[in-house]
Amino acid sequence: MSTCTALPGLTTGQAPFIEEARSRGELYLTQPYDLYSEANHAAWRGLYARIQPRWEQYATPEFLDGVTALHLPPGRIPRLTEINALLAPLSGFEAKAVSGYVPGFLFFDCLRRREFPTTITIRPAERMDYLPEPDIFHDVAGHVPMHTGPQFADVLVRFGECAATAVQLTADLPDPTERRRRLVSIMRAMSRFFWFTVEFGLMRTPAGLRAFGSGLLSSHGELEHALLSPDVQRYPMQLEWVINQGAEIDSYQPILFVVDSFDHLYDLVGTFEAWMRAGKLYHVGPGLPEIAPRDLDSFLEAAERLL
Repeated sequence: MSTCTALPGLTTGQAPFIEEARSRGELYLTQPYDLYSEANHAAWRGLYARIQPRWEQYATPEFLDGVTALHLPPGRIPRLTEINALLAPLSGFEAKAVSGYVPGFLFFDCLRRREFPTTITIRPAERMDYLPEPDIFHDVAGHVPMHTGPQFADVLVRFGECAATAVQLTADLPDPTERRRRLVSIMRAMSRFFWFTVEFGLMRTPAGLRAFGSGLLSSHGELEHALLSPDVQRYPMQLEWVINQGAEIDSYQPILFVVDSFDHLYDLVGTFEAWMRAGKLYHVGPGLPEIAPRDLDSFLEAAERLL
């Protein structure tokens, strides 16, 4: 009997199917829907039921429209095939199942191709409030509704194009040490920009400040905290500040940034790329996030392919 049959379920950190896929070097998968246990579906139901009222209070209208357009099921984990059948006609995006962490360049290159790497495991019931890694609730309920809007989808594609630009600008540097240094600085700037917008962004709306970042929209506790807590400093988006601002990885964000619209955000990504081409991103401030070796290697490998 296979381990998958003996130990059904796709619980984060406890999924033999995922471990076996990783051992074979398989990054992209087909969602094995029948492996979800009743405990997995119960975790989705619990997460969805408690956050849905907060979406109504604190999410941007575009996110709420996306939840409706995708017919996100409150009672069970969604099938990605069903999500994609509704998503693709709206923005050209699709949720692409993966076995785990996608190294930096590969992740951004997926966005460039309108593919969103999507975790298929779900957190255990005893970890409902916080998980240090993505799960299907974060990815599908937090991210994917935003992908239904063409304006936001175009922003993600531009982020992917920025990663390609970073590779092109550093590929022919004769000094490999300088190539690595420049890439690390650009990657840190891009990670912070992505973090404070796509993951933890706020937007001005006629109804007041609302959240569009998936890290907020998938967190029952932080979503309300981000909009109401006096402990959070909320500032108009300033690109030069954001790319030098360290992120909080394991706690609520004490500083958040506010964009005016998705057109504003799209223009900011264009400015980011222009600064990259002008050599303005080679000396960003130190601090979190740290650039993991496998993320840097993914950019270096992409650069090597251009030589």
